[in-house]
Amino acid sequence: MTIELPAIRDLVDGEWGDPSVDLGVALEDPATGVAVARAVATAPERVDRALAVADAAAGRIDADLLERIADALDAQVDRLAVLDAFATGVPLAQTRPLGVIVAGSFRLAAAQLRSGALRADRDGVEVHRLPLGPALALVPWNAPAPMAAHKVANALAAGCPVILKVSELAPYSAVVLAEVIAQHVPPGMFQLVHGDAATGAHLVGDPRIKAVSFTGGVPGGQAVATASAPLFRPCQLELGGNNPLVVLPDADLDTAARAAAELLTTLNGQWCRALGRLILPRSRAPELLEAIGKRLDALHAGPPLDEATEFGPLVHSRHVRAVSAAVADRPHRAYGLLPGAGNYVAPVLLDGDLTDEIFGPVAGVTTYERPEDIVALANAVPYGLEAYVCGTDTEFALAVARRIRAGEVKVNGSSIMSLHLMTPRPAWGVSGLGEEGTAETLRFFTGARVVGVEGRFALHTS
Repeated sequence: MTIELPAIRDLVDGEWGDPSVDLGVALEDPATGVAVARAVATAPERVDRALAVADAAAGRIDADLLERIADALDAQVDRLAVLDAFATGVPLAQTRPLGVIVAGSFRLAAAQLRSGALRADRDGVEVHRLPLGPALALVPWNAPAPMAAHKVANALAAGCPVILKVSELAPYSAVVLAEVIAQHVPPGMFQLVHGDAATGAHLVGDPRIKAVSFTGGVPGGQAVATASAPLFRPCQLELGGNNPLVVLPDADLDTAARAAAELLTTLNGQWCRALGRLILPRSRAPELLEAIGKRLDALHAGPPLDEATEFGPLVHSRHVRAVSAAVADRPHRAYGLLPGAGNYVAPVLLDGDLTDEIFGPVAGVTTYERPEDIVALANAVPYGLEAYVCGTDTEFALAVARRIRAGEVKVNGSSIMSLHLMTPRPAWGVSGLGEEGTAETLRFFTGARVVGVEGRFALHTS
């Protein structure tokens, strides 16, 4: 498949521009490792202009307008999936299903407005949900278009002027997304800037930003929280997740092996909810590892734009070096047959537990003998984003799941999607702060104003 990459452009006050700061990094074709462009950032003075414009912006974003954006995005979903696959190395077979989130985010935001999400009167008192002000959406490189659409749609629905900054490693789909949004909203209500952590720090450090929604690593989240604390500014932080898969003694062999292989390799392991810790019953560990290994060995590894590819390369050679260094000195087994060139890293199972997230197709393996030790093992790290439990006795599996310290725990499942569109996606421990989700993200960008007549509805106790 041939691909035409869009020019990397920013959008400030309705005007398109060329980011002028060279970040000293070559953007690569992950399938070959060949440089295709330079990583660039929006100039600081242009970022300052975006902040000033957002601070002065005013515009009403209603449900009909959000629906029109969704309709326009429908025609771009396949292109966005191709661009994200090319930029990140994630197979097209995975970026395409995620593409439904792009237009779907705007439709869900519209539906929430129509359902009265910004008005929640109770007990005779008016409760208005009002926009907090200029909002900052910071999006990582592993699923850029879906995550950008989710954050931007909800910020706009809340009535917030929004500045979107995407990762310097995956800038392409944001340009296409911005082209569509810019056709429908007032100029100051949506702006796009590019850059690395320095650009993010510039934006986060400005008190005119009234809410920050950040998805990324723990150090980045700590930096956002540190800058926001003196301002008492709300932050929505979805960070790392060194997620456990607990296989119970009665688990079906095929179900457990499929879950482990999928969780290890979905998005090529470049996923905050990927498998990081495989917790197995000691008596069954040999057969489980053999079954998992067969599935991993059978995966078709190849270029992300190849329709047959099930496992692709990592986003960049510098990420390859980081992942490789994390496993080099530990006993491990690698699986699968990889192409000879490109940013490929084989799926790896380490001997022993894994304390920190690696953000690649790598998981540690640990075992237990007594069922009463399962929960303690699952909760042994400070992360708490996602967890998975596999067992035939569903009630027992649910009982275990309820005791695991994680925001979301899936029983006998390994899908990349949430349990339900309308359920929250919380983060516990160092995995983040606050809750994402269809309703939670819209609410995050708002503050409450309560209006009523004093005494009219007071509770009298006499």
